Amino acid sequence: MSRLRGAAAALALMLAPAVAPAQVSDEVVRIGVLTDLSGPYADFAGPGSVLATRMAIEDHGGRALGKPVEAIGGDHQNKPDVGGALARRWIDTERVDMIIDMPNSAVALAVQQVGRERNRIIINASAASTEITGRQCSPVGFHWVSDSYALSTGTTRAVMAQGGKNWFFLTVDYEGGYALERGAEAVVNAEGGRMLGRARHPLNTPDFSSFLLQAQASRAQVVALANAGTDTINAIKQAGEFGLTRQGQRLVGMFVNINDVKALGLATAQGVVTVEAWYWDQNEETRAFARRFADRNRGTPPSQYQAGIYSAVRHYLKAIEAAGTDEAMAVAARMRELPVNDVFTKNGRVRPDGRHVHDMYLVEVKRPEESTGPWDLYRVLSTVPADQAFRPLNEGGCPLVRP
Repeated sequence: MSRLRGAAAALALMLAPAVAPAQVSDEVVRIGVLTDLSGPYADFAGPGSVLATRMAIEDHGGRALGKPVEAIGGDHQNKPDVGGALARRWIDTERVDMIIDMPNSAVALAVQQVGRERNRIIINASAASTEITGRQCSPVGFHWVSDSYALSTGTTRAVMAQGGKNWFFLTVDYEGGYALERGAEAVVNAEGGRMLGRARHPLNTPDFSSFLLQAQASRAQVVALANAGTDTINAIKQAGEFGLTRQGQRLVGMFVNINDVKALGLATAQGVVTVEAWYWDQNEETRAFARRFADRNRGTPPSQYQAGIYSAVRHYLKAIEAAGTDEAMAVAARMRELPVNDVFTKNGRVRPDGRHVHDMYLVEVKRPEESTGPWDLYRVLSTVPADQAFRPLNEGGCPLVRP
């Protein structure tokens, strides 16, 4: 009888599925932060994105599956060819396993294609185009923080509810700006508003005079800025010099960040309404994280995108642990399965198209007399629930989504 039991046990062991050992390629998990280190998007992304990545690695313990995790940074110079070439070099020669950030949608889409071709995880944090999770979605591609749908539709609905019916768009001349304009225009048309004109400006232009004159001549109630970074800052400053707001036109920022508001000052930016994915002064947890970040960032708290990068890197490393490997497809599957609960969001989830969905927040820039500190800049007006904030899954055209 004992022999029979022994034979049965041996047979069971032989038939049991093999458990694959944990595997990390090249014995190191390498993360590349591809960002704008010195251009118009450096304040809300840039060096702060690299810092957020390193903080996420440290808070995870510095290792994944017992192997060290490293981060490197690089500047895409807002050029898709430069970003794509750097991504290929990182993957092919420096054995980078995941690339994150990519402010500038044209760069983001180029790098996502590289990740698809070379089977590497790509997490777009700071780009805006919904094409990242639309027709150009990728099985190893993700979009983490916000996008043009969340930014444009939420802001546009709020302003229209306050009586802003006639619109003029001042749009940066590349896909990210076009996407913001398309999303907002769809809401304007659907809710009975009117488009009175549009002007396209080059990226990082110092002179908005000709474009603002067109906006002024249109007599639109709302002048919407479908741009970002220093372009938004310069446009708002020069709009004040031209007297647009004094004449009754309202400036609305589709891609306003806390860094922009700080640079402008409350006297100039007060009353601007926008949508944010994260704000440092939401609760004690966000405030504690912001203090840690600011201590290493010359006193500046994280932008929504830098906080999102921290979240995405933590989620990626958790997915590696859950998958038992850093192989991209296996990790991507786990990233889509695991919930997201961290300092960035609670009860976030990743859809089949790679879109991380989470609550968004409608905010208004405070008046100078309302502010109690140098970074006390926003009043949170309302929460936009995750299922309303982002484009419905079946409307994006992502080939990964089954009808």
